[in-house]
Amino acid sequence: MTEIAEYSGFCPGVSRAVSTLKKLTESGEAGKIYTLGDIIHNPTVVSEFEAAGVRSVKPEELEELCDNAVVTTTFVIRAHGSEKEYSDYLSDKAKEKPNINIIDCTCPFVAKIHGIVRENTNDDTTTLIFGDDGHPEVRGIKSRVKGKVYCFSDKNQLENEICPRILPDESVIMVSQTTQNLTEWKKCQNFIENLYTNAKIFDTICSVTEKRQKQTLDLAKRVDVMIVIGGKNSSNTNKLYSTAASVCEKTYLVENADECKRIKIGKNQKLGITAGASTPDSIIEEVKTIMSEELKESVSSGQNEAEESFEKLLDETFKTLNTGDVVTGTITQISGTEIKVDLGTKVTGILSYDDVSDEPGVNLNDLFKVGDQITAYAVRVSDVDGVATLSKRKYDAKNNWQQIVDAYNSGEYLDGKFVEVVRGGAICTIKGVRAFVPASHTTVEEDGDMNSIIGKKMPFKIIDVDSSRRRVKASARIPARAAERAERKAAEAKFWEEIEEGKEYEGIVRSIQSYGAFVELGAGVDGMVHTTELSWKHIGNPSEVVSVGEKIKVFVKSFDKEKKRISLGYKTEETNPWTLFTNAYQTGDVVNVKIVNIKPFGAFAEIIPGTDGLIHISQLSNKRVGKPEDVVKLGDTVDVKITDIDYDKKKISLSIRALLPEEEPAEEAEEEAASEEAPAEEPAEEVPAEEPAAEEAPAEEPAKEEAAE
Repeated sequence: MTEIAEYSGFCPGVSRAVSTLKKLTESGEAGKIYTLGDIIHNPTVVSEFEAAGVRSVKPEELEELCDNAVVTTTFVIRAHGSEKEYSDYLSDKAKEKPNINIIDCTCPFVAKIHGIVRENTNDDTTTLIFGDDGHPEVRGIKSRVKGKVYCFSDKNQLENEICPRILPDESVIMVSQTTQNLTEWKKCQNFIENLYTNAKIFDTICSVTEKRQKQTLDLAKRVDVMIVIGGKNSSNTNKLYSTAASVCEKTYLVENADECKRIKIGKNQKLGITAGASTPDSIIEEVKTIMSEELKESVSSGQNEAEESFEKLLDETFKTLNTGDVVTGTITQISGTEIKVDLGTKVTGILSYDDVSDEPGVNLNDLFKVGDQITAYAVRVSDVDGVATLSKRKYDAKNNWQQIVDAYNSGEYLDGKFVEVVRGGAICTIKGVRAFVPASHTTVEEDGDMNSIIGKKMPFKIIDVDSSRRRVKASARIPARAAERAERKAAEAKFWEEIEEGKEYEGIVRSIQSYGAFVELGAGVDGMVHTTELSWKHIGNPSEVVSVGEKIKVFVKSFDKEKKRISLGYKTEETNPWTLFTNAYQTGDVVNVKIVNIKPFGAFAEIIPGTDGLIHISQLSNKRVGKPEDVVKLGDTVDVKITDIDYDKKKISLSIRALLPEEEPAEEAEEEAASEEAPAEEPAEEVPAEEPAAEEAPAEEPAKEEAAE
C-alpha cells in the first residue's frame, strides 16, 4: 500500500517561479537568461533549465555581466528572493541599459516578510529571525532590516545566546523563514512574548508549509517506510525529513527516482511519500511508480533472503571488469607512489602517482585518506595478475571537458595552474584538462622568464576549444576587475583554509555595535569581538576600549566555515588585571591608591586599573571611625599597605592604619582621658541652675485642671 501526502510537490511560489522561467525559455525573446542563484533548490529542475540555456550566476558576477551585456539579457530573481543590494543594482542597470530586463520571481510569502521588516524596523529596533542564517531567503530578509538583527535556529539558541545580548527595554520584532518548523516556532514565540511584553511577532511561516509539515507527521505515524523527496540543500525538504524521521524509523531522503532503487519494502509494509516545495510532480510520480513495482515484487517473491544475499555475494566475486570501464571503489592503502582500491571484484585497483593528478609534487596523503570513495577509468585489466590499472586523471579530464566547453560559451573564468613551458607559450591545467596558453596571453612580459610562472595558480579564460581534437587554448590576461575579484576570492579561500582556534591576527576595527566590535582580519574577512571579550572590567559600550580604524591584536576563539562566522578574543591572560597585580605586588608592599567606592563597612581603592582592594573601616585610621566618609572621599589618593592577598577568592586587604606612627594612638588616648575628666566637675556647678526648672514643674498643674474643666 502506497499513500502520497496531499500537500506534496511545488508550492504556489515555486510553481510560479518555474512556470515564469519556462515561458521565458520557450518564448525566445528573453535573450541570454541568468538566474540570480538557482531558481529553486532542486538539482533536477536546475539541470533541465541549464540544458535550455539558463545559467545560474553568483552576485559577484553581476557587474561584469551587466557591463558586457550587448544583446537582450534577462536576469531572473529566484523564488527565495535576493539581497536588497543586488536587487537594487539590477534595477539601476535596467534603467541605464534598455536591453537588460529584470523578472522578479520572489515568492509572495517571502516578499511579504520583506515588507514587514522594511516597515517595522529602524535604527533602534532589534530584529529576530527564526531561520537558517546562510539560507538565501534569510540573507534577503536580513538585508532589508534596519538596526540590529540576530538569526537563531531553535529556542535553546534564542534563550542562551541571543536574548542575553538584548536589553529588556529594547524594541523587538520577530519573524520566521517561511519553511521553518512550526512546533519550534511556537516555542520561540511563547518565550519572546513572556520576556518582551511589547515585542511585535509576525507569523510568517507559509500556510502551505504548515499544512505540509502536519500532514507529513500524520502520514509518517501510519506507515512502515517513509520517503521524502527533494533537494538535499532544500530547507523545507530537510524539515520534512526530520519531522518524518521523528516518528518513523525507516525514513529516507531522496532527490530523484534513481535513489529509490536502494530502498527495500517488506511484504505487507505500508509506504508513505511526501515531497518538498521544490519537487516537480514528474519526480513524485516516478518515485511512486518505482516503489509500487518494488511493493509488487516483495509480495510475489518467495525467495529466501539468505539465498539472495549469497547469490549477490557470489555474483560480485566473479564480476568481470573490462578495459575502458568506469569504476568506483574504496581506498584501502596509500603510499608515496600509488593508491590501492577495493573494486568489489576479484582484481585490485592500482592508481599510480602520475594517474592521480596533473599537478606535480602533490602529496597523495593530502588528497585522500583510507576509506574514501574514488572513481576512475580502468585502463588495463589483468585477471592473471589480479590487478586493474586505473586513471583518475583521464576520468577527470573527460568529465570536466563539458565544464571547459560551457566556460568557453559563457566567458566564465576557471581556476587553473601553470605546469609546463613549451614552445610559443606554456601549458596550464584547468579542471584536469591541459590547455595551451600563448606567450602573449601569459602574465610574463615580452622576453621575460616563462619559468617564473610554473606552479602559479590563477583564473583563466577559455579563448578557443577544438572539440574534435580535444584541444583548448586559454588566456591568463584577464580584465583588472576580474583579476581583482579572483584575487580576493583566492585570498579569502586561503584565509579559511589556514584559520584555526587560537591563531592571532592584527586587524582593523571596521565598525562598532552595542554588542561588540567587528574587526577585519584580512582577505575581506571580518570577525566579531563580543563586548565581554574586550575588557576584563564591565564596559557600557565597545567604544570605551576600541575605536573605528584602530589596529588591534586579536585571536580566534571559535569559527564556523559554513556560516563564515568568526568569534574573536581581545583580552588575554597577560592583560588580566589580577595577573598584572600579582606579578607586581605582594603582602607588605606600600602603594599609592585611588578611592573608587565607599560603603558603610569601608572604602574600595583602585591599585591598578581593574584591580581594587578593601580598606576596612577599622583600617582607615588609628582611632575609632564613625563612617568612612569622615576619613576619605571619592577620588582621594592615599598611601596604603597590602596586609593580605587571598589568591583563591582574588581579594585584597589594605590598611592606612598600618602606616600611622605607633606613638600617635598613645598621645590621643591621653588627650581623650583629659577631655573626659573636665566635664566631670561641671555638673556640681550647674546644679543651682537646674533648680528653677524643678520649681517651674508645678506651674503646669493648673493647665491640667483647666483642661479637665
